[in-house]
Amino acid sequence: MIAEKIEPKVIHATCVVERSFPKPPAAVFAALSEPDMVREWYGRGEHHDLVEFALRFAIGGTQRLSYRFRPGHPIAGKVLVNDGIFQDIIPNKRIVSASTMTIDDKRISASLVTFELLPTESGTDLVCTHQGAFFEGAGPEPAKMREAGWNALLDRLVRVVEGR
Repeated sequence: MIAEKIEPKVIHATCVVERSFPKPPAAVFAALSEPDMVREWYGRGEHHDLVEFALRFAIGGTQRLSYRFRPGHPIAGKVLVNDGIFQDIIPNKRIVSASTMTIDDKRISASLVTFELLPTESGTDLVCTHQGAFFEGAGPEPAKMREAGWNALLDRLVRVVEGR
């Protein structure tokens, strides 16, 4: 008897998002590691209210963001939680974290995110690589949604770095 083929329920995808900064790697690293700066670009947003933010920036340290979507958002009222653990940190060069994301206590993804800071003659190039496993409930085209999310976040990161 031939077993019926079962379609996988997990979508695996990688996206790479890049930005250039007219500042040295130390300034970009600070915006990726100092709690007040991280809260500004990663925690705040026009479509949600920040419920919880905690950051212990060290290898093995954790990061937790929790926010509730505002009225007018497709999932208004729902709470999104992102829990991460820092896997590797090389000051001014690299940050790697593993994280999970839940919406209303339902896990929708697990990810590995790498930030690489590359010095240039005019400042720093940042390469953000997001490798994700997206589960049921992650929404339509979750990989495209996550890439769009990183683009928006890194645009905010640029504003935070340039404000220094």
